[in-house]
Amino acid sequence: MRTRRASEEDWGAIWPIWRAVVVEGETCAWTPDTDEEVAKSAWMLPPPAEVLVMEEDGPGDTSIVATALLTPSQPGLGDHVVQAMLLVDPKRVDHGAPRGGAGMYRGYGPYGGRSYYGGRGAEGDRWESVSRQAAEQMIEYAADLGYRAMQLNAVVAANPRLVALWRSLAFRLVGTLPAAFRHPWLGDVDLHVMYRFLPPREH
Repeated sequence: MRTRRASEEDWGAIWPIWRAVVVEGETCAWTPDTDEEVAKSAWMLPPPAEVLVMEEDGPGDTSIVATALLTPSQPGLGDHVVQAMLLVDPKRVDHGAPRGGAGMYRGYGPYGGRSYYGGRGAEGDRWESVSRQAAEQMIEYAADLGYRAMQLNAVVAANPRLVALWRSLAFRLVGTLPAAFRHPWLGDVDLHVMYRFLPPREH
């Protein structure tokens, strides 16, 4: 997987992912009937925002499988903290493969849960879902931009796999907004605010 800054020309590939995630109504606050014009104005923000795309090579072509939006959490004296949003193509969320290396997340599976794929790959391999790879690369990209911490403002508490993913990537729960999200079938559920420091970079 590769992560790069998105261009206007990428919107045609971003929009189907954006729409598919929002239509599900389970992780984003935008209404499922949000039209393309509104979606583009909400996502393709000008600097200092950074819009990212995550690409994977397939048979004969390269496809965008995820997109992220990074914006300063606060202006001025708070702009060293980045607010992040990550959207992964729902068709690709659980796709992935074991990746070698006995890193700090060894043995963890899609969304950061314990891996059920221990028989695949050599001893010490760990499962790398598209979601996890995209999240890791978003974190690294933000650190390279000079941000010193990352904030997730609206993690749906009723999605335990998603919460587990962010926890496994060193995010900690710093607050909960009670009944702040209208889930399509669970009713009003909590939203978590999650936060982590980023590895320092030399600039």
